[in-house]
Order: sequence, then structure tokens, then C-alpha cells
Amino acid sequence: MPSNKQEIIALLKLSSPVFIASVAQTGMGVVDTLMAGGVSANDMAAVSIAASLWLPTILFGVGLLMAQIPVIASLFGAEQEQSVANTTQQGIYMALLLSVPIIGVLLFTPQVLLFMQVDETIATITNGYMYAILFSVPAFLLFQALRNLTDGASLTKPAMVIGFIGLLLNIPLNGLFVYGFMGVEGLGGIGCGIATAIVYWVMLFLLFGYICYSRYFKQLHIFSKLHPILAQQQWQLFALGVPVAAAIFFEVTLFAVVSLLIAPLGAIAVAAHQIAINFSTMVFMLPMSIGAAASIRVGHHLGAKRHHLAITSAKMSLMLAIMTAVLTAATTIFTRQSIAAAYTDNQTVIDLATQLLILAGVYQCMDAIQVVSAGALKGHKDTKAIFYRTFFSFWVVGLPIGYVLALTDWVIPALGAKGFWYGFILGLSSAAFLLAKRLIYVHKTLSDTHTSAKQYTPMSL
Repeated sequence: MPSNKQEIIALLKLSSPVFIASVAQTGMGVVDTLMAGGVSANDMAAVSIAASLWLPTILFGVGLLMAQIPVIASLFGAEQEQSVANTTQQGIYMALLLSVPIIGVLLFTPQVLLFMQVDETIATITNGYMYAILFSVPAFLLFQALRNLTDGASLTKPAMVIGFIGLLLNIPLNGLFVYGFMGVEGLGGIGCGIATAIVYWVMLFLLFGYICYSRYFKQLHIFSKLHPILAQQQWQLFALGVPVAAAIFFEVTLFAVVSLLIAPLGAIAVAAHQIAINFSTMVFMLPMSIGAAASIRVGHHLGAKRHHLAITSAKMSLMLAIMTAVLTAATTIFTRQSIAAAYTDNQTVIDLATQLLILAGVYQCMDAIQVVSAGALKGHKDTKAIFYRTFFSFWVVGLPIGYVLALTDWVIPALGAKGFWYGFILGLSSAAFLLAKRLIYVHKTLSDTHTSAKQYTPMSL
């Protein structure tokens, strides 16, 4: 069908910039880690610890703001552009409001490090990095609120371009503040925090400038009139965003918890696990970007009352994701030796990492199905369903089974790090099945009732 081809092309045009922007964002973290490592192992460790505290907290705020995307996409689909400015400004207000508690939580970093008994030297650098990057919390969240506007308008390239500008700017700024130059004192890992904070503010101003001067957004008068904070709309965005934020938070913390549980197994297990997780995270960006595109397309079609195309978009997204996952899984499995060797020359670590990479390849198909199904459900504004199913799959199925297989002999002899990866496979399989089943149900309800997009409201469970 021509509509299938058109949907695939539209999804690829949307998802490609999202993927590249994600690579740029990840690249900033890699640059911070590598350049801090060029000073000392303590600086590198401090930046890594700071990132492990910063990311789950800030991503919770990002998840809350992501409720804007399907709402804005639906408004464009319904040709209600006059309401886009108000929705965008409500997101901006929410970003500013969220900045306060997020900064408040991260200010407790010294107490957390004390509780974790982190080495005093490392803790001092970690605290310095965190205090520096705290200044960028409003910029980071405001950027996300504005990016939700451009993404919801099906314009994903601006965030991609600005993301790469941020990455390129991060390198010389890190060089300046980490190592010192032209009278500026080198601050080591703390300098990474200063550089990253500056980059986030620059990215915000660039995106704001694009929206203000873009011919497309000028006609929408996004900032021509100041809209007041509307409690009802704030609550609607909050209610849509909380399940998404919680799902992101619990997924991020799941992998953090597993890393902590693997730590007592020794340096070899930790290093091998880190290689497999790091590579899997990079691969995950592909289906994640398709899921983001699915959310935009489904929301847009529902707003335009093109229900059959909303269903088609979700199906094509799943097809693309599965095809991509099969290719990446095969690549991971057949090149696992080379992948592991690119990270380390320790043969013992390589041997264990290659075993974990086989399991990483196996779960990629299930991971693709669950993240794209979740993306399509976001387009339907069915966010509570995502949270309940992912929480159950990851924390009730995946983690407990992984723990039993990895660290106990209750069922079979303890498998070590591999046991947790079997848990990942089972947890992601559960999430893929439950989310895909929910999506099928939503599509059936949409087809059977023949209701309008305005009348159609998916159940929360």
C-alpha cells in the first residue's frame, strides 16, 4: 500500500535526526569521561559517579516534559496551530517549576557520597562537578521543553544540528576548564561540569533563536503573547508525564542497581558487564529513535482523525524496529570478539564480555518491540499503561529472576554476571509482550468504536 511506504519514509525522516541527536548527547558524556581521565583516575571516577547521580534525576524531569510531544503533535494534526503557543509556554513553565526540586535533590550529593563511603578525594571532585552543572538544570529542561515543540511539529533536525554544535563546543571548553589555558586554571573533573553547563545554556539560546526567527514558527506566534500559567493544563501535562518519567527513572535505576549487585563479583565481571551495557546502550538508540518518531506520527494522525493511519504508523514502526534489531543482533553476535577487544586488551575480560554480548544480541529484538510499542502508546496518550507494564516487567520479573540466577543456587548453580543478563532478556520479553498486547487492544478499540480523536480516550489500564 502507498500509505505504508509513505509512513516508512516519514518515520525514517523523523527518527534519523533523533538518533543522531542522541549520539551527540552521549558523545558529550564520553568526552567528559575521556578528558577527565586525561588528568587522573580520580577525576575520571568522580565524573562517572556524578553522571550516575545526575542522569536519573534530570531524566525524570525530561520524562515529565515529554508529555508535550503527543499533545503538540495532535494539535498540528488537528490543524489547531493557534493552541500550540499556549501548550509550549505551559511546558516552559513546567520546566522552570521542575528545576527547583531537581536542584534541591542534587544538592544532597555530598550526603549521598558520604553514605556510599566514596573516597574523600573523589568525593570532593564529584561535589565540585555537581555544583557546576547544577547551574545548567533550568537550561537543560527549558531546552527539552522547546525541543518538544520542534519534535511535535515533526521538525527533528534542529535539535540534531544544535546537539552536534553542543558536542563540538564541549571539546574546546573541556580543554579550557579541565586542563587550563591562557591564564585559566585547569580544574580537572570539576572543569567538565563547568564546560557542560555552559554548553547546555548555549544550546538553549540556539534553539530559542531558531524558533524565534524560523519562518515556520514565526507564523505560530509562539512568544508574541505571554500566556498565564493554567492549573488545568499543568495538571494534564503532569498526569501524562508522570508515568513516562517514572518508567524512565525505574529503567535507569534498574541498570544502576544491577551494576552495584555485580560489583562484589570482582573487577573482571564488572568490566565485562560495563562493555556489554555500553555497547547495548549505543545500539538501543536506533529503536528508541523509531519509538520517538512513532509517538509523533501517531499523535499527529489522531489529531487529524486519521485513525487508520495512526494504526499503520504504529505497525510500520514496529516492522522497522524489528528489522533493525535483527541486523544489529546479528552484527553483535558475529562480531562480539572484535567489539570486546575494542574496549580492552585483557583476555579474561574479553572472554566474559563476548558471552554477555551474545545475550545482549538476543534481547535486542525484544527491546525494540517494547520501546516502539511504548512510543506508539505515548502517541495515544496512554502513558499509565506504559508505566505499569514496564515496572512489572523490569522490577518484578527481570531483576528478581536475574538476582536468583546470578547470585544464588536456589534453582541452578549461580551464573554470576550472566544471570542478570538472562533476567534482562526475560524482563524485556515480558515488557515487549505486555506493551504490544496493549497496543493491539488500543488499536482494536479505536477501529471498533470509530470514534473521533477528540472523543477517543484510551483506558489507563
